[in-house]
Amino acid sequence: MAFPDRASLPHWADGTVAILSTVGDGPHAIPVSTGLRAGDELLLIALAARRQSLANLRVEPRVAVSFLAEGDVAVTVHGLAEVVADPMEISDKVCAVAIRTSRIQDHGQPRFVIEGGADWSWTDDEAAERDKAVREELGRIAAALAAS
Repeated sequence: MAFPDRASLPHWADGTVAILSTVGDGPHAIPVSTGLRAGDELLLIALAARRQSLANLRVEPRVAVSFLAEGDVAVTVHGLAEVVADPMEISDKVCAVAIRTSRIQDHGQPRFVIEGGADWSWTDDEAAERDKAVREELGRIAAALAAS
């Protein structure tokens, strides 16, 4: 069964967990929670500078990001990744990555509904504050990219 394509990225809540898939020695997938919809066809994420995924996408920019989230969101975003802030201002340990979509697969079906994604929360207040600051900076980067 082929999944239809969507014309634009869906909306999801801040902190929604998605799976970023890159290519290195083989497929490499990690959970990410910093996905920011920066337009109909632009997704931003933040990655720790030490991440293998970041090293992978620097060599091979083709990536996929899969979202299963509240609001019946079930999509895989395919696109080309580009590091747009290395490092981010908030920390020299975090980079911002823009993913320009080439395809948005819609996995939704009338036979089921996605009622929620991974239910998680920070257990460390300092980490929660850093996460908030990273999201705010991603928002500023998104605005700058939209203006250019």
